[in-house]
Amino acid sequence: MNLTVLQRRFHSRFDLQPDQADAAEIDQTFRSGVEFRGTNLWVLIFAIFIASIGLNVNSTAVIIGAMLISPLMGPIMALGYGAGINDSALMRSSLFNLGLAALLSLLASTAYFLITPLSQAHSELLARTTPAIWDVLIAFFGGLAGVIGATRRVKSNLIPGVAIATALMPPLCTAGYGLAVGNFQYFFGAFYLFAINCVFIAIATLTMVRMMHLPSVKLLDEGSLVKRRTVIGLVVLMTLVPSVYLAVKLVQKEWFDVNSARYIQEVIQANPRVLVLSQGPDYESRQIRVTLAGDRLSDTEIQALERRLPDYGVGDVALVLVQSGQVMPDINAVKKDILQDFLKSNRTEITDRDARIAALQKELAEAQKLAASQLPLHAIYREIVAQFPQAAQVSVSTGYRTAEIRADRPSESAAGQPLLLVQLTLPSPLSVAETQRLRQGLRVRAGLQNTDDVQLLVSSAVAKKGKARAAKQ
Repeated sequence: MNLTVLQRRFHSRFDLQPDQADAAEIDQTFRSGVEFRGTNLWVLIFAIFIASIGLNVNSTAVIIGAMLISPLMGPIMALGYGAGINDSALMRSSLFNLGLAALLSLLASTAYFLITPLSQAHSELLARTTPAIWDVLIAFFGGLAGVIGATRRVKSNLIPGVAIATALMPPLCTAGYGLAVGNFQYFFGAFYLFAINCVFIAIATLTMVRMMHLPSVKLLDEGSLVKRRTVIGLVVLMTLVPSVYLAVKLVQKEWFDVNSARYIQEVIQANPRVLVLSQGPDYESRQIRVTLAGDRLSDTEIQALERRLPDYGVGDVALVLVQSGQVMPDINAVKKDILQDFLKSNRTEITDRDARIAALQKELAEAQKLAASQLPLHAIYREIVAQFPQAAQVSVSTGYRTAEIRADRPSESAAGQPLLLVQLTLPSPLSVAETQRLRQGLRVRAGLQNTDDVQLLVSSAVAKKGKARAAKQ
């Protein structure tokens, strides 16, 4: 097998052209999600309150739901698309609507956190206050996946998945929390995370649009191209540099905590005359604070402990020992008492955690069940095209049966049952037998129970032309 054949196979494996929609359909897809007006605006406001409540009660499921219904991805991807096709008007409209959405989100979330009686910052909220370079990578690769999904003929669930991965709505609501409680460190950290997501989703969209060679609205001269590229480069650099710095700080703190714990375990706890009651490595103040029970250590012993610090890679830190001065008659008894007190004080927390784990496992099972019910639309589409190469149009999508009561088949009356929707335009109409055979084959291929679950619409291109001529006459 020569190199040319390998290159051809590699290209065919990764080629995005076969199922790519035409340029007009792609253009309409990106432009349709730009403006926040009417439905989009109300959905945005509702999503803001849902996300704020989820952060307030520390509910991961509620936060994911808010990200799924949020329409914030529209103007961000349209901004990158406009930059890719040199459409300045679309870029201005996208920036305006994105700014409007961010302002409304901040106002609504701030209002909610001002009136809610729950003011504690939980883990879901705190996780959005310290962005790093990993958030940049998530936004960029998520944006690449989102553009590929938006430019396909058969739409998939990529866009909701990208919205969950990049998490646009929770950082804005966290910024609103920071304003409500007067904590500007939370505000700037969360808003910076939102800016990272916006910039790098737009950059990913711009990159894919250029790679797909979508038609430009106008051609720019060399000076305008240099100016635009300079502005984009500066925006990317200004967004990227702080995230790299924060990532370095985060890694350094993680290494400090790990090495400090190892030092305490191997050096201090190795002394049988003392018991470590608590330990608190503090990276910011460069201190390792340890509370001891047992015999008091002499200054010479403390100095010996301090000399061991450089061996554990913690750098120039201060060892702060708090000694109780109590002689321990039985270290094992003290450990047992401490463990019992710990279990007693945390029994409620452990019970709540087990309940939450069970709830999450239930949600995961439901999600897996839903994923298993998804129909293989891409495979069905390719098989129909292969079976009817003369077809002028092929459309494959999915839907769900609404709630209805059926006396003949009561077991199929539940809402949410998947339906396969197929539209086919052929040069000549199919017979009744051919139509029934095609519907039966689609039912088997999609793994559905009844042919009623296959909605097949076959139209004739000849009939359409005849209707068009009759309309003109």
